Amino acid sequence: MINNIIFLSGFEVIKPDFGLIFWTVVAFGIFWFIMSRMAFGPIRDALKKREYDIQTALDESKKARQDMEKMNAENAQILAEAREQRAKILQEAKDTKNSIIKEAKEAAKLEAQKIVNAAQGEIESQKNAAMAEVKASAGNLALEIAEKVIRKELKSNPEQQSFANALASEMKLN
Repeated sequence: MINNIIFLSGFEVIKPDFGLIFWTVVAFGIFWFIMSRMAFGPIRDALKKREYDIQTALDESKKARQDMEKMNAENAQILAEAREQRAKILQEAKDTKNSIIKEAKEAAKLEAQKIVNAAQGEIESQKNAAMAEVKASAGNLALEIAEKVIRKELKSNPEQQSFANALASEMKLN
C-alpha cells in the first residue's frame, strides 16, 4: 500500500501545469459556447415559459377565487331574497286563508239569516193563513149559528117569513 502512495505522488494530474490548465479552460469555453447556443437558450425559454404559465395559473386561480367569493355573496343574497319571498308568500297565503274563512263565515251567517228570515216569513204566512182559516171557520160557524137561530125565529114569526120570501124573490129577479 505504501508503494501505491509513492506511485501516486509522482502522478502529474495532481500537479497541474500551465498546458493542462490552458487546454481545460479552452475546452470548457468551447463547451460553454456550444451549451449557451444549444441548451441554455431553450432552457431559459422553457423556464420563462414555465414562469409565465405558473404566473398565469396563479392569476387565474386568484381571479377564480374572487369570482367564487363574488358568486358566494350573490348566492347568499339570492338565498336571502328567496327566503324573504317565501316568507311573504306564506304570509299572503295565510292572509288569503283567513280572509276566505272570514268570507265563508260571513256568507254562512248571511245564508243562515236568509234561511231564518225565509222560515220566519213562511211561519208568518202559515200563521196568517191559519188565522184566516180560523177566522173563516169562525165566520162560517157564526153564520151557521146565526142561520139556525134566524130559521128558528123565522119559522115562528110570519112577518119575518114574508120579508124573507120577498127578499128571495128579488134576488131571483136580479
